[in-house]
Amino acid sequence: MLDVRSGQIIQDVYILVKDNRISDVGGKDIARNVKVIELGDMTLLPGLIDMHTHLTLDLVGDWYIRPVKETAADLALRGARNARKTLLAGFTTVRDIDSTYFTDIALMHATENNFIDGPRIVPVGHAITITGGHGDFSGFVPGILEREPEFGVADGREEVLRAVRYQIKHGAKWIKFYATAGVYSFEGPVGAQQYSEEEMKVIVEEAARHGLKVAAHGHGTEGIIAAIKAGVHSIEHGSMLNDEAIRLMKKYGTYLVPTTYLLDAIDFDALPPQTSKKAKFIKKFARESHRKAIAAGVKIAYGTDACVFPHGDNGKEFAVLVQLGMAPIEAIRTATLNATDLLGVDDRGIIEKGRLADMIAVRGNPLENVSVLEEVQFVMKDGKVYKMPRKK
Repeated sequence: MLDVRSGQIIQDVYILVKDNRISDVGGKDIARNVKVIELGDMTLLPGLIDMHTHLTLDLVGDWYIRPVKETAADLALRGARNARKTLLAGFTTVRDIDSTYFTDIALMHATENNFIDGPRIVPVGHAITITGGHGDFSGFVPGILEREPEFGVADGREEVLRAVRYQIKHGAKWIKFYATAGVYSFEGPVGAQQYSEEEMKVIVEEAARHGLKVAAHGHGTEGIIAAIKAGVHSIEHGSMLNDEAIRLMKKYGTYLVPTTYLLDAIDFDALPPQTSKKAKFIKKFARESHRKAIAAGVKIAYGTDACVFPHGDNGKEFAVLVQLGMAPIEAIRTATLNATDLLGVDDRGIIEKGRLADMIAVRGNPLENVSVLEEVQFVMKDGKVYKMPRKK
């Protein structure tokens, strides 16, 4: 068993599970008169946490015209399939960080009630953006997919306030907004700041009144700095971080969720020309930004942006974090202890008495080869086994 706090592998350990909780951790003597699941020489870890998924989306093929063709039912059914893939990949909790028609919230309810197999889902509802910005649907003729604050498209103090309140009304557990432009959309420069710092503060302060944290999508430096100053809890992507942005992240304790594996996964030539150009531009800066942030001691939480690449490949981010300078145990902590800290929960992320019985197992030692986390062999969530090792 890997103790993610100490970074030590503990041999010959037994975990006693009662209902959905870990009731004891110890030697063989605790395993009396109970059903035993023997995992042999595998390494047991806490269930992993992905802080940046889009379960209802798959950005392949004609993704850019699907918004005018798909209903909420289409999104929910795709989300159910992707939720199962994500769980079987060893991710027992995800923060799903932008969906349409509140389908992420429906998926949360479906997994909570065991209607479908999937991870614990922390939804944001609709992410909040400016008219014509990243997250709005641009490139269509007027009258097609015109969005209002209820759908997250909001300009100015009053509209962003309404947008935040509307997401919370319908079950959002986090709030996300687009501080800058993005890649998979048809607005202008990829790093352009979208909201003013004042508008960002309105979003953060209103979320705080309801006890919710806030994530900000950010590629460009100016928008990232404004979001940090506004008080967001995490910066998603962080592609163009300068020394000042890194200094402020350390000062305020802002997490970076780098989503860096996707740069290896994107087929740039398969994208529409405008999107491809933006993706190639971002790639020139992102890895070095992430490397500098890690070296400087910025807090990192694990996130993948799964949907840009196939759901179920979430574990491939670990190896890239190690390439960027993290020790394997540090990379693993981004998806366990760091992620729970960012979420603000203390019931998961480590195998200890009293924690939720969310556990996974892999062949080999992830401290020696973190890539073994790409092939999870055993998955338990809430005390229920969803995946058993295949026999060799």
